[in-house]
Amino acid sequence: MSQQPNLSLESQLWSQGRVRVAGIDEAGRGAWAGPVVAAVVVLPPFLPDLAALLEPVRDSKLLTPQARDKCYDLVIERALDYGVGSTPATEIDRIGIATATRLAMCQAIAALKQPPDYLLLDYVTLPLAIPQHAMPKGDLYCLSIAAASIIAKVTRDRWMIELDKTFPGYGLAQHKGYGTAQHQAALRALGPTAEHRHSFAPIRCLDEHTHADA
Repeated sequence: MSQQPNLSLESQLWSQGRVRVAGIDEAGRGAWAGPVVAAVVVLPPFLPDLAALLEPVRDSKLLTPQARDKCYDLVIERALDYGVGSTPATEIDRIGIATATRLAMCQAIAALKQPPDYLLLDYVTLPLAIPQHAMPKGDLYCLSIAAASIIAKVTRDRWMIELDKTFPGYGLAQHKGYGTAQHQAALRALGPTAEHRHSFAPIRCLDEHTHADA
């Protein structure tokens, strides 16, 4: 049985009068291709049985694609508000993955209908004048962060499936841009695309070999 995230942090903050408590997480930070995507989810405070209604929701990494799709719909249906942001591969190469991740998170917050009162994050802190709490493995224990992890992961996976149509042969619909053996073989055969992160070591090495052979 996988770890069941709960609403203990959210409940504490709600009882302090912070109504719009936002969980934030990202997907695609370690991928070799495609954007990094962030999502923010604001769950409705004091909704009876909210934890039970969102019982299937877990850290997205613990769920099958089919389960994630179902949880995505559950979260969208129950959320008070949510937002999504992304930073493309070209910008990741320019500013680095850590800054790109924070940029995507800030975009997701800006996409909310109203600003949040408090931010709950997995490890990362943001340069915003909003009270926030970052915790290790937040997506395992905090339901708002777990919900955000699902929105970010499903959104990014769907984008990568569409990107596969533009760049066939790389298997992007299968591995979603991560460094699998299939992806490595395709890169050796076809070379990197504009959607690959050329600042990441595996892609940079391929670029260097290509230039050396030219």
